[in-house]
Amino acid sequence: MNTSNETVNHEEPDAGRRTLLKMTGVGVAALGVASVAGAPAFAQGNAEWDKVFPKSSKVDHEKVSFQNRYGITLVGDLYLPKNRGTGTLPAIVVGGPFGAVKEQSSGLYAQTMADRGFVTIAFDPSYTGESSGEPRNVASPEDFSAAVDFIGLRPEVDRERIGVIGVCGWGGMALNAVAVDKRVKAVVASTMYDMTRVMSKGYNDSVTLEQRTQALEQMSRQRWADAEKGAPAYQPPYNVLKGGEAQFLVDYHDYYSSPRGYHKRAVNSGNAWTQTTPLSFMNMPILTYIKEISPRPVLFIHGEKAHSLYFAETAFAAAADPKELVIIPGANHTDLYDKVDVIPFDNLQRFFEQHLSV
Repeated sequence: MNTSNETVNHEEPDAGRRTLLKMTGVGVAALGVASVAGAPAFAQGNAEWDKVFPKSSKVDHEKVSFQNRYGITLVGDLYLPKNRGTGTLPAIVVGGPFGAVKEQSSGLYAQTMADRGFVTIAFDPSYTGESSGEPRNVASPEDFSAAVDFIGLRPEVDRERIGVIGVCGWGGMALNAVAVDKRVKAVVASTMYDMTRVMSKGYNDSVTLEQRTQALEQMSRQRWADAEKGAPAYQPPYNVLKGGEAQFLVDYHDYYSSPRGYHKRAVNSGNAWTQTTPLSFMNMPILTYIKEISPRPVLFIHGEKAHSLYFAETAFAAAADPKELVIIPGANHTDLYDKVDVIPFDNLQRFFEQHLSV
């Protein structure tokens, strides 16, 4: 077991912010907010480089699609090292953050790891981005294994050497997927959230039973309204600031709503989840079986100043060896989305080279 710089100061969100902050979706659902428009419709086949990060000259890029077990078509970006030779290579599947698209943080991670010798894929989860599924902007955590199915069949890939990276909310989902999917040999959770914990209990587990019951009551009744209308109601647009928000919400805005990270298809870039999205997360604690990842290794990476650090610390404590926690001094939650001088790519390369070796 290895840890780095584990004594930190937490950046606490404002405990009085509507009990559950907008990021969770539960708080706004409990308030019965009005419907807004959904995400863009499914689109595929666009070869234009529409990422929020520059294209690397060291990799080849392919737009790909594949189906999950439920028949939903997922769209991804495949990155292959230009100097890959004729043999097979280790591969990495990358997902996240929750509410983001492959043109953002996951794509940056995937391309950078392809620069370093891995075949990688970043994908849009079901119902979001360019992937199919109706209604739009509903969360489904099954898709990591579908991406493993796809990349393991590529002729460039050694299917016995596949790893996973999950960023933010898809960090927790990556841990859950790898606990089940024994084909994956190593997993990284970067700046992770446990979405089931934050949706069901709020930030820092601050939601009372009365508040949880109120949220479930509202969402249950919202299902009647959605059923009568034949279409879901949506939460307000995400990451639109009105003043007085906690610093971490400002950080989200600075990524998703500025040229730094804005993408028109991202839920978090001014679009929204359905009001009932939290229902499937409210009683599904995804890290219940985290110990079953062992004896495969887990690497947790988190920022010292991140409001979300407690998610990684709790998951690290619950995981079995081999495990490692790397805390980046001075970094906040979104610094690990895209700041290549902050994200410890050397650590990622070392980790996967060690654990995806022949």
